[in-house]
Amino acid sequence: MSLRVILSVEALEPRLSGIGRYSWELAQRVPLIDGVDNVRYYRNGQWIAEPSLLLTEGQHPLWGNKPLRWLRKRNKWAVNLRQSFVMRSHLFHGPNYFLPPAGAGGVITVHDLSVFRYPETHPAERLAQFERHFRLSIKRAGHIITDSETTRIELAEFLGFDLKRITAVPLAASPIFRPRPAEAVAPALARYDLTPQGYALCVSTVEPRKRITELLHAWEKLPPVVRKRWPLMVTGGTGWLSDAVRDLMDKGARQGWVRYLGFVPEEDLPLLYAGAALFVYPSIYEGFGLPPVEAMASGVPVVVSDASCLPEVTGGAAMLVQPEDVDGFSERLEQALLDEHWRRDAVAKGLAVAGGYSWDRCAHETVNVYRQLD
Repeated sequence: MSLRVILSVEALEPRLSGIGRYSWELAQRVPLIDGVDNVRYYRNGQWIAEPSLLLTEGQHPLWGNKPLRWLRKRNKWAVNLRQSFVMRSHLFHGPNYFLPPAGAGGVITVHDLSVFRYPETHPAERLAQFERHFRLSIKRAGHIITDSETTRIELAEFLGFDLKRITAVPLAASPIFRPRPAEAVAPALARYDLTPQGYALCVSTVEPRKRITELLHAWEKLPPVVRKRWPLMVTGGTGWLSDAVRDLMDKGARQGWVRYLGFVPEEDLPLLYAGAALFVYPSIYEGFGLPPVEAMASGVPVVVSDASCLPEVTGGAAMLVQPEDVDGFSERLEQALLDEHWRRDAVAKGLAVAGGYSWDRCAHETVNVYRQLD
């Protein structure tokens, strides 16, 4: 059976979010799967000939170029005509929650329901976008994909849908996340004044549901000798409503037990993972939780919240904690840093769990969903 697909790529940008990474991995792999005859790329009303250009700073597709707006307006009728023809002959996949009207009957991926569960963690414009377009996109969709079984069940209950309309397709860590010897990571870590096994890591947007505040309070409670040996490195976007978190982080930085690295270049991130003594992810709500899987694939012991899909996704390999119990959280962190038996076991189990996921599997299972609708 021959498939013709339109893949929306509005999440592609130089600094990839989790949804951007998902979109990029599909964009690379779906065209290579047997039976996929043609893939077109679509972004905010424009056809994108080469999606990889969206990952490069300063690169713009033709219709996004401001000097050509007059041409875009003049030829709008022709563009709409071409879009309408292609949309009718292709199955549309919106990997970032939304389907345009012309993509009716296609597939959307709903990564989580944080906009509805934790609206205070999202900017007003995002809330307005979901208010206007999410329910309409759900009605248009022929099928829905989620990243985990936990989210699949949550979404079915939220929408009042039969589970048969929703399929869970897990994400994966890229092969660049793998165990590396100390000598392989030391030069890159030196640029951050770090040494292999000399720090703990949290890769996360700094926002309330990620529970970074609780992590900082728990780290502050560690015995001074422990937090001095393993200062906490936090990397990721500053998120929304994060001023209070940054104030606490600044205090910890002055005392030497935490540092906020901001965005780390993509080529350095796998090395930062592989050199860490521990990875901590205290978020209480996720659709999948890609960073813990990347850490497990890197051969690093992992601590995650006992919440949302994180127990499912980490498959028994991670230590589970309750971030709101700061004293208990701190005790578990100390154990995770000092208990060598648990650490060895966590590394072995984590590599096995992470190895069960792959982007190739994700792409093939996604195409299997397309085939149900074609």
